[in-house]
Amino acid sequence: MLLAADVELPALLSHVIDEAHSLTGARYAALGIFDSDRTTFTEFLTVGLTPAEEEAIGPRPRARGVLGLLRDAPGTLRLARLDDHPARFGFPPNHPPMHSFLGVAINVRDEVYGSLYLTDKVDETEFTPDDQSVVEALAMAAGMAIENSRLHRRVQELAVLEDRHRMARDLHDTVIQHLYAVGISLETMAREPAATAIADRLGLLVTDIGDAIRQVRSSIYELGVDLGDLGLRASVLTLVRSLNPMIGFDVHVSFSGPVDSVVSDLVTENLLATVREAVTNIGRHADATSAAVVISADSGMCRLRIIDNGRGIDGGTKGISGMGLINMRRRAETLQGSMAIEAPEHGGTALIWQVPAN
Repeated sequence: MLLAADVELPALLSHVIDEAHSLTGARYAALGIFDSDRTTFTEFLTVGLTPAEEEAIGPRPRARGVLGLLRDAPGTLRLARLDDHPARFGFPPNHPPMHSFLGVAINVRDEVYGSLYLTDKVDETEFTPDDQSVVEALAMAAGMAIENSRLHRRVQELAVLEDRHRMARDLHDTVIQHLYAVGISLETMAREPAATAIADRLGLLVTDIGDAIRQVRSSIYELGVDLGDLGLRASVLTLVRSLNPMIGFDVHVSFSGPVDSVVSDLVTENLLATVREAVTNIGRHADATSAAVVISADSGMCRLRIIDNGRGIDGGTKGISGMGLINMRRRAETLQGSMAIEAPEHGGTALIWQVPAN
């Protein structure tokens, strides 16, 4: 029953000590759980003492004397007279006298977890070999039941963590990307001549969406999930996938180096914003039929290269006067990096954005 039961550990330990007390006919019983250093007890449960007697005895004992023997030499200790053992440490004031003694170690995965202590067998001068066998069997079952309880707790913790990760991924991969798409649509509308009268309102809506994205990210952190756990690769792929319908073709994405492990969350956030802006610009202005996003991490740097086969862009100051390009450059410079626009020999445009990875 102990092995099969899914009970909380305090209830399990209480059940063990009650059974040991009852099965052996002991006047007093105790169950001690050692701390990590095994110098004292984190818990010390007793049976047979009244609350007034426990209060009069004072603080719980330390793992010294006979009580500590089973910690150092796990097994069983059966004594006719406790007073005769050389390791006896003595009782504190107001402690009732105790004579016969039976102690059994409780092992969990070959480590001493605690001990069962029984004293003063009623109407007998000492505990019998049968008592010893019963308590040893109970201690063995208790050790396995404690391990079973630990495993149940770990499974429950893992289930909670898995739920948190699933929720965080859903928020990141679905909600945030949807907000990105809505924001891009509003930015596009704001640039149209017919939207001049409501440009300010559209701008406020874009700002509100940016705030919503930050709030969702905060919620992800509160779930106990680092956005880095979601991976830069997965984040970029999800973002570009959401933008493909807008620009009319599938953008090729490739990675080089340990981008998931060396690129910081701050860099990831700014890189995603840059990819979003750059790919959106390709859809709006480039008249391109193909594009590629290449991300690499090496020598402490994170490099982003976005190439298209469109009509090209002037690499001078005039060519970077658009707010989108200015924002991308500002993001790079804020992170102690740089951004450049190049015109490849075969035509089109190449945007090179690089910053320290961490």
